[in-house]
Amino acid sequence: MSDTVPPPPPGEPGAVRVRSTRAPHAPGYALDDAVLQGLAPDGGLFVPERIPPLPTGWRDAHTPAELLARVLAPWWGEEVDDVASWMTDALDFPLPLRPLSDERWLLELFHGPTASFKDVGARVLARLVARTLTRRGARATVLVATSGDTGSAVADGFAGMPGVRVVLLYPRGKVSDIQERQLIKARPGVRTFAVEGDFDDTQRLVKQAFRDPALAPLNLTSANSINVGRLLPQMAYYLWGARTLGREHGVEAPPWFVVPSGNLGNLTAGMLAGRAGLEVGGWLAALNANDYLASYLAGRRAAYAFPPTVATPSNAMDVGAPSNFERLDALFGAELPSLLQAESVSDEATHARMRRTAEEDGVGVCPHTAVALEALARARAEGRAEGPAIVLATAHPAKFPDAVRRATGGPPPRSVALEALQEGPVQVEPLAATDVALREALLAGRSA
Repeated sequence: MSDTVPPPPPGEPGAVRVRSTRAPHAPGYALDDAVLQGLAPDGGLFVPERIPPLPTGWRDAHTPAELLARVLAPWWGEEVDDVASWMTDALDFPLPLRPLSDERWLLELFHGPTASFKDVGARVLARLVARTLTRRGARATVLVATSGDTGSAVADGFAGMPGVRVVLLYPRGKVSDIQERQLIKARPGVRTFAVEGDFDDTQRLVKQAFRDPALAPLNLTSANSINVGRLLPQMAYYLWGARTLGREHGVEAPPWFVVPSGNLGNLTAGMLAGRAGLEVGGWLAALNANDYLASYLAGRRAAYAFPPTVATPSNAMDVGAPSNFERLDALFGAELPSLLQAESVSDEATHARMRRTAEEDGVGVCPHTAVALEALARARAEGRAEGPAIVLATAHPAKFPDAVRRATGGPPPRSVALEALQEGPVQVEPLAATDVALREALLAGRSA
């Protein structure tokens, strides 16, 4: 395969085109091109020029894979059967909806191979990228900054895919021990770097690399939530949750969705599903001490006036400058404060909610999910978010044993998937938080 991507074939008739958030009136791009590029050439994020309405009968789907194939086929202008042929392989695990007390349900998104909600988007994206590269006879390098779960999901989803090399960057010492073990597990075609800095440093390195002309021959693309190809599959969470709530729990009222939020990709996908026709009671973004979105919605911070990152027990949400705020702003603009609520939760309140959920509902939850449960409780205490609510449970509690023990006094429930990932050799390289260091590392590993 060549490292030079040839001109793409014309897009499928009826396929959605996307544009950069920073060039709303410029010509659009085909979705496959946007998936391979990750970021737009001007540094912006890709957003759709139009949002296809949900297909008739989407609630009749029997599996998440079937549902997502029906929903995404119009985006690519393809037949449902053609999309389903590779979607079934990507989503071969359940997304169960667990009832709690007080009209609350946990949508458990951690039953994939790395016990994180990001398995859905990463596995779908891996197959999108691989099929496009195969069609074009090309290769690409996937470059990802991760604050926890993204990296392992991407590494697992992309490992061994034809035409793809993967490079992961994570902030050394700022992810849990289990998360780090997942990140550094040796996998075919994957290199992992421990960056001397925080998540914002790793994210800055990735953005600069995409603008670096010296790295153009590597055909860099991204697999975190800045990539529209990972963002769109996450609509499945909300659609499957609403479908299951009605068909299996007999709840007809549109639910609130409570979303643990860091880089805001998950939330953006949900609100896209809303624009496509999903009826919802409302949107509640649950934040930890990294509360930029809540401050912005309340008028306490200006747009893009991002604060420094704060370390918390819900570390995958430790993002001071969320990239996908740019997408939310481009898609919803001045409407956003009327469509979305946000609540910031302290570390102490997070642990208290973990303990209370274990005692009252008999369910162990991770810190991120606890942030969402606490945010919902506060909103309801103030007369907001009334009615049925689906809380996204984004990671298995076994990924955070120290936090679970501190909160509940006991160990987390077992995860067979996580235990399997602890076996085998590891691979990790140190990296200074400089553009030069990353450039040299990427070019040195070009032939690896």
